[in-house]
This record gives sequence, C-alpha cells and structure tokens, in this order.
Amino acid sequence: MHLSRHLWTGLSFVAALLAAAPGAAQAPNTLSPAEKSAGWRLLFDGATSAGWHLYGGGRAVGWEVADGALVALAQDGGHDIVTDDEFENFELALDWKLSPRANSGVFFNVIEQGYKVIYATGPEYQIIDDDGWPTRLEDWQHTGANYAMHPPLTRAAKPVGDWNRTRIVVDRGHVEHWLNGAKTADYVLWTDAWAKLVSAGKWKDYPGYGRAKKGRIGLQDHGNKVFFRNIKVRPL
Repeated sequence: MHLSRHLWTGLSFVAALLAAAPGAAQAPNTLSPAEKSAGWRLLFDGATSAGWHLYGGGRAVGWEVADGALVALAQDGGHDIVTDDEFENFELALDWKLSPRANSGVFFNVIEQGYKVIYATGPEYQIIDDDGWPTRLEDWQHTGANYAMHPPLTRAAKPVGDWNRTRIVVDRGHVEHWLNGAKTADYVLWTDAWAKLVSAGKWKDYPGYGRAKKGRIGLQDHGNKVFFRNIKVRPL
C-alpha cells in the first residue's frame, strides 16, 4: 500500500506539472482540472494573505501581496507566517525567488502553543542565495537542505531573481525535498537516527524540535525580500 500510494503521489505531481506547463498557459495561483481531481488546494489566492497569520497569532505584518506573489518585505525580520490550517501527511508545492543575499525557508509540522520561535518546532526546507551570501555557508545551510540536519544531495537552485519550484512530501514520517525537479533531501522523522542527529547538532537545546506528528506550514521572514507564489497542498 505504501509503495502504491507513493507512486500515485509522484504520478499526480507529474500530471500537475504537465497541466501547468508553459503550453497550457495556466495562470499563477490557480488550479488546473488535473490538480483539482488529484486533491490539490491553494494555500495562497494570489490577492490576499487569507489563510495565513503571524507565528504566534495576529495578522501577517511584514508581508505584502504584489504582482501575484506573497512577499516578505525585508524589514527587521522575525515576521514568520504560518497557515491557519494544520497538515499531517501531505505534498506541498510552491514557487519562490530571492533578492540578492536573501535567506528564507519553508517550515512544516510547526507548533505555536508553548513556543516563542518557529524554528524551535518544525523542520525547515532551506532557501538562501548560495552564491551571494556574504559569509561561508555550512553544507547544511545550502538551498534544498533540511536546515542544520541534512545537506542537500545536489545543488539545483536557479540564479537569484529567477523563479524556483520547491516540492516537499511528508508521508508518515518519510520526508523528501525537491528543487526544480531534483531531489535534494530524503530522511525519516522520529527514528533513533533522527534523534541522534538532533542531539548532536544545533537543535540539542530545543527539546520540541521535529517531534510533532502534524502542524502548520510556515514561511520564514529573515529580514530579506523573498517572493512566494503558486503555494498549493495535497493531503496524502
């Protein structure tokens, strides 16, 4: 059952990509008939920040909607936003682009109650200007990594200013990161190996990190201008 479900997940994503190919002339922030049939729904309507709130509560300050994108405004950082809804097993797809020297990320299984910061709870799909960042990056800081845990398997980001396509699959603890069609991470949550990696690294003093079985999806405001669009999710 697991293999067939995973195969169906891949086939549904391929169908969605084909439906959204340039020849199909699909507008951003819309769902094709194939995507609707596969169970996808939009998390961003392209016009408002409806469905999102500031981590910990409140409206999504520090962000705006411009030209069909949800934009972090490069203010003082810390205005991370999360979905109103929670998700457990799902496939997430979104487009993003960076301004020069920008840093951001996509979180999942995020918990708000009892925590002050988003990164203390949910794993992060890292997004950063790999080539323009002003200081040396660790392997696990590059785009597509499971931040501070697993370095990316390959470098697949497009030049700064170009749109990238990210895909995250979370299926009963098995997680895959994809970037522009290339797999960049593959790991399993809540195992002994996972716990050992947490205790040996940056998250050793964060007892809640990566423990939740479900939670919100989050976008990071690191104080840099970052653009997101075509944010859509499909439950598994």
